[in-house]
Amino acid sequence: MNIQNWLFCFFHFMLFAGLGAQNIIIQVEGENRVPLIGANATLIFLQDSTIRHTTTGFDGKAIFHSKSLGQYSVEITYIGYSSLKTEISVEKGNSQFNIQLQENPLTLDEVTIVSRRPMLRQDGDKIIVDPTPMLDISTNVLEIMEATPGLFVDQDGGIYLGNTSPATIYINGREQRLGTQDITNLLRSLPPGSIQRIELIRNPSARYDAASSGGIINIVLKKGVKIGRFGSVQAGMNQGKEGNLFAGFSLYSTGDRSGWYLNTNVNRDAVQNDLVSSRSSAAPFLLSQESINTRKSSNGFIGGGYHLEINDKISFSYDGRISGNVTQSHTISENSMVSFENMPLSATTNLVDNESPFLSQQHDLNTLFRWDTLGSSLDVRFSFAHSTAKTSQEYRNEFLFPAMSADAGEGEWVNNRVFVQIQSDLTTFLPGKVNLEAGFKGSYMDFGNVSEFFRGFNGNPVPDSIRNNEYYYRETIGAAYVQASKTLFSDIVLKAGIRGEYTRMLGDQQIPTEAKFSVNRVDWFPYAFLSRRLVNIAGYELKAFAIYRKTLSRPSYQNLNPGIRILDQFNYESGNPALAPQFTHNTELNISMNDYPIFAVGRNQTSGIISNVLYNDPDNPALTYNTFDNVGSSVETYFRIVMGLPPVNRYFGVFGAQYNHLEYDGIYSDAPIVFSRGSWRLFTFHSFNLTKNTRIMASGFMLLNGQMNLIELGNIGQLNLTLSQTLMNKKLQISLFIRDVLRTMETPFILRQSDIVFEGERYADNQRVGMTLRYQFGIRKKDDQKKANPFQFDE
Repeated sequence: MNIQNWLFCFFHFMLFAGLGAQNIIIQVEGENRVPLIGANATLIFLQDSTIRHTTTGFDGKAIFHSKSLGQYSVEITYIGYSSLKTEISVEKGNSQFNIQLQENPLTLDEVTIVSRRPMLRQDGDKIIVDPTPMLDISTNVLEIMEATPGLFVDQDGGIYLGNTSPATIYINGREQRLGTQDITNLLRSLPPGSIQRIELIRNPSARYDAASSGGIINIVLKKGVKIGRFGSVQAGMNQGKEGNLFAGFSLYSTGDRSGWYLNTNVNRDAVQNDLVSSRSSAAPFLLSQESINTRKSSNGFIGGGYHLEINDKISFSYDGRISGNVTQSHTISENSMVSFENMPLSATTNLVDNESPFLSQQHDLNTLFRWDTLGSSLDVRFSFAHSTAKTSQEYRNEFLFPAMSADAGEGEWVNNRVFVQIQSDLTTFLPGKVNLEAGFKGSYMDFGNVSEFFRGFNGNPVPDSIRNNEYYYRETIGAAYVQASKTLFSDIVLKAGIRGEYTRMLGDQQIPTEAKFSVNRVDWFPYAFLSRRLVNIAGYELKAFAIYRKTLSRPSYQNLNPGIRILDQFNYESGNPALAPQFTHNTELNISMNDYPIFAVGRNQTSGIISNVLYNDPDNPALTYNTFDNVGSSVETYFRIVMGLPPVNRYFGVFGAQYNHLEYDGIYSDAPIVFSRGSWRLFTFHSFNLTKNTRIMASGFMLLNGQMNLIELGNIGQLNLTLSQTLMNKKLQISLFIRDVLRTMETPFILRQSDIVFEGERYADNQRVGMTLRYQFGIRKKDDQKKANPFQFDE
């Protein structure tokens, strides 16, 4: 049975199974009727002691699904407020209740529930990850991504939810529109304690951009949700072959109607990458290379924002971030060529030194209008982002055998990017309790690259006509969407929508030769979502979801840039302005238990796959070049299972596994490339409280028989251990950790393309020993203050 038939049966099963359930809605508010976001709610049906847990959303509502009328016990806890336990009577036509909590900062220790929050939680069409356990082993946000169960970060900075395409990175719900290297620089500069939650959206709805074939990872930064003034100071280090150091602080101040926050961080990041490889091609020799790349980066970050609730219907907010870093890298490569008869042909040494300052800024304005108590709103956002990067390079090629004069040169390339975006989202309710969402989005990006290099000739610098490049790229995207959702038969939620996107791309290369390209197209992207409560088993509620979405991956401005960037004397890289978009149809069925994701099965059907390929240079068979091309199509079938114990007593744990089976069919160098391959990704996380203030954690993953596009990976994995101790009434936390304990992140790879075979092993200095310190403090509102004692707040 194919996936479409599975989906048809699944939809009908959920539509007609178990009619008659309803939603129990608990509205949780603080003083002045301010909705409390993220409050923990527990509902117990007194007749059979069935227990359900959830948290309130951005509207302060906790929603439970039940088909039973009668008496329930409700318990609400929220940091900084007195917990409340009461009973409610659910009757026909009476299933919505309001609960108001009283602020009581002196009871914070009694309601701290960090260890009881689920690490993974299903929330509609996305999975919410609590990053708190990963803070203890991380010095920046990129390291948090590496430690998050279910994510895979490759050694080039690509972050994957699945196997085919890297995920699109959002921050606070806004796409960053940066290249992979620039995204990596940004995530390295973000402080680890600034994250509130991570949202994994494998099948984005029509509300999100269609350019998300690999899914979306939305990093939500803390803005302060409790009334009062509070914050934290953090510092840490880790040491492998190279070492990292970081320090920063966060401040949050929130009143009844307004508030502000500030995050700062400095980070000294260093890593050594080792590569051993061999390459054979159409040239009559085998090339062997051993290279060591040492990268050292000094990063700085400052972010802040302000929000103002003008009245109950209008609110305004501003968020801004500035990050910068200066990266210095030194690469030394030892190369040897031998004939197929094993006769030595040459031996060379390549030396490359880069210095790359990078500066990025982003400013977001948001105005929210509300006009009823049901949640109807108009959300208007404006974003401006600018980044600039300048790389200065010096290189030297020394010829050891046969002996020749050294070849040397230097130069620089400058990238400049401006990105502007405006977005408006309407949410309203139509007759028949239909929730309607509609909106539009427009974005404009201007990117420019200028490269200027010189080579030494008889002791004099002369322009390097091969490397010199001037390239400009402009992109305009306009989008509009509409989607509607309705609860059928009280507990069946159906959502469907469509998104249309207009894309205009203009590329203009002026040096070394004039070359232009343009793209004008309109594409449509349907979306369907169905959720259904299935059954209660021993107090655990099972819920099922079915999702379909069409997406695309647009080539980035870096992939389209035809400029040549020489990697060593035998290999260079260049973009491909003829790249076309990649389209994916994804269908997934999944099941959650008490909002905890436990099982999923799905299929990705992708055409026009954008692949990183290796070609022989048409003018010199001794050279190969890396570029990107639309090579073929694939069908990827996967299933995912997550198991574990809920957070109880001293221990909680997460076990997960995902199996991907990839069938690939394409054309490479005018020859067919067809293969199928299955791979496993296993991940786990465990936490055990040795004492009230001492906790030990273990996390890790394994990738078996992995496949990254056309590259076959060997078996790799990573095990991390952490010992955490809290002191000073839990305001100070000290953590000691070891990453990659067994040094199992040595990554073997092989790339077989036509007559090119490229294979080897990489290691990125993953084995680290480190320590983090985090001190948390806070001050209550002055009108309630009796003593200005510091207190702990919930991470």
